[in-house]
Amino acid sequence: MPTTTEALVVEPGGSPVLDEVELDDPRPDEVLVRTVAVGLCHTDLTVASGALPFPLPGVLGHEGAGIVEAVGSAVRGVSVGDEVLTSFTSCGACRNCRQGHPAYCVQWLPLNLLGGRRADGSTTITRAGQPLGGHFFGQSSFARHALVDERSLVRVPAGSPLPTLAPLGCGFQTGAGAVWNTLRPRPGDAVVVLGTGAVGLAAVAAAALTPATRIVAVDRVAHRLETARRFGATHVVDTSTLEGELAAALLDVTGGGADGVVDTTGVPALLRAGVDALAPRGTALAVGAPPFGVEVGVDVNGLLPGRRVEGTTLGDGDGATLVPALVDLVADGRMPLGELVRTYSFDRFDEAVADMHSGATVKPVLVP
Repeated sequence: MPTTTEALVVEPGGSPVLDEVELDDPRPDEVLVRTVAVGLCHTDLTVASGALPFPLPGVLGHEGAGIVEAVGSAVRGVSVGDEVLTSFTSCGACRNCRQGHPAYCVQWLPLNLLGGRRADGSTTITRAGQPLGGHFFGQSSFARHALVDERSLVRVPAGSPLPTLAPLGCGFQTGAGAVWNTLRPRPGDAVVVLGTGAVGLAAVAAAALTPATRIVAVDRVAHRLETARRFGATHVVDTSTLEGELAAALLDVTGGGADGVVDTTGVPALLRAGVDALAPRGTALAVGAPPFGVEVGVDVNGLLPGRRVEGTTLGDGDGATLVPALVDLVADGRMPLGELVRTYSFDRFDEAVADMHSGATVKPVLVP
């Protein structure tokens, strides 16, 4: 049972504290990874705030990148010394997993977000013999070492820029997958992206690689909108200076309605504006995750012309195929996502959070 240092969230709303903990030995389908970098995601903060149920004290973190140090007896996809990214886990046996949609695994919530344990209820992390919440997204990578499900791992080429690539495990994968796997823009389509954080800018960059001819980025932070232009947005809407309703502005800038809307904010009013700005047969995609129980009202008659409102988890991505494609696109310079990353040591966690909230940093990445 290896001992390591992890960033523990002790109580809802508290900042993580570094402490020594014990990891369980890798089971046949698990891998021990030495963390080199881990992205900070809004989902981590939502759980840490207590807005989503997760057993505390516990260890969060789900955009890890590191080096394999030990493998279970049944692991075949990676070996000791491999460089890997860590993403979400899935059961591998349900209908959705078998059909290539592991992000819609029927066990997704307990395995990744809420359970804090393996599927059999056993714990992966203890402190002084007491079980802690762990197995977050099959990893809990706010740590110097993480015990990771093999299904959460993606091997990357040796020498890869791991701090740059770490966010591919969730945020960047989510934005790109939402556009490519769900919206699937057709020639001449208009795509609107609400929010230009890490997920939104990945969606903008992904849309720029499709036949969509109008790509509209919406935010209230001017310098993020400038970044969106560099990433391929053809139009921007600055809500801090907007006069009138957002839906009306979007109808105007899209030339009569959006074929696809990606809401990365989780703000009900923004999602509703996106729905109201859809063209007939358009799709509004809910990507941002507010606390459970948040509702959005829609005009049912407005849906009758074929308008759709859908949700997506992790862009309906299969990490084993989507993440390597993103790695190649980043390496080729066609998705300059590294521009969004700024690294922070673990003891600067609160600074990283503040910079993310203020917009000073689009994607903080923690380095143990």
